[in-house]
Amino acid sequence: MKKIQLGNNGPLVSKLGLGCMRMSSVWGSKAQDETESIATIQAALDNGINFLNTGDFYGAGHNELLVGKAIKGRRDDAFISVKFGAIFHNGQWLGLDLRPMAIKNFINYSLVRLGIDNIDLYQPCRMDGSVPVEDIIGTVADLVKEGKVRHIGVSEITAEQLRAANNAYPISALEIGYSLADRQIEADLLPTAKELGISVVAFANTAEGLLTGDMKAPLAADDYHNHFSRFQGDNLVKNLEKVEVLKSIAADKGVTPTQLAIAWVNLQGEHIMPLVSMSRRTRLPENIAAMNITFSDSEWETLNREFAPGAILGGTYLQR
Repeated sequence: MKKIQLGNNGPLVSKLGLGCMRMSSVWGSKAQDETESIATIQAALDNGINFLNTGDFYGAGHNELLVGKAIKGRRDDAFISVKFGAIFHNGQWLGLDLRPMAIKNFINYSLVRLGIDNIDLYQPCRMDGSVPVEDIIGTVADLVKEGKVRHIGVSEITAEQLRAANNAYPISALEIGYSLADRQIEADLLPTAKELGISVVAFANTAEGLLTGDMKAPLAADDYHNHFSRFQGDNLVKNLEKVEVLKSIAADKGVTPTQLAIAWVNLQGEHIMPLVSMSRRTRLPENIAAMNITFSDSEWETLNREFAPGAILGGTYLQR
């Protein structure tokens, strides 16, 4: 597995990251089979995927407990990334708590659940202006001095916030949604991250399933995708027409649309890591193989033309 350096003079981690969120109950979904989830994490480690992404609010701590079980006895094989700050009650989003006092409380629970002495990458899940960026990052910097955190990351923020965070303490990684269908960060946020030497951990490579090629209109009434404007009415119909282009190129290359979507993100730069969610070992070979896919000039031009910024209608970002 190829390596990527997180930030300037940062650690080397796998170019492909494993997102563990969907292994737990989030947004009303059912938790996956725990034995299979643990086996998937361990198989990922065996295949050189050492970047494991979790959050203290995924399944109310369940996800951290799961990751902790999977890495027991092989801590040095894993690079653990943890997000904090989101507050839920009975599965419902209540808001953010980014107060220094809360952060110092959150991390101790995370360390216990994970069964480790320090977290490799610790980051607020997003920022809402309730606490100054400098206070949030400064608090995590204090945790670095205490030895509880090794590197600091940020997630789902603006270019202005990224600069402020990096001025407070060197930021190693920016976690953000990025795909053929979601390219708005190319205008400002991605160039800022590159300028500052900050690596990008890119999640939602298939845009909540749109780019898998498996989606059909209309969706079932109880499908959670109906919450997003991208999958509603004519938006979905027109967006699926774009996906046909992806499916055609994939068929010609003998790969899946999902693999192409991951490959496109992977090839956006040496500093960009596709973060792929999977909860079954059977998904590993396909996702690993995607990292070796290349494109002809014609294929690259077609994808970037058909999926130009704004070409996909609607979004998948819920304002909370």
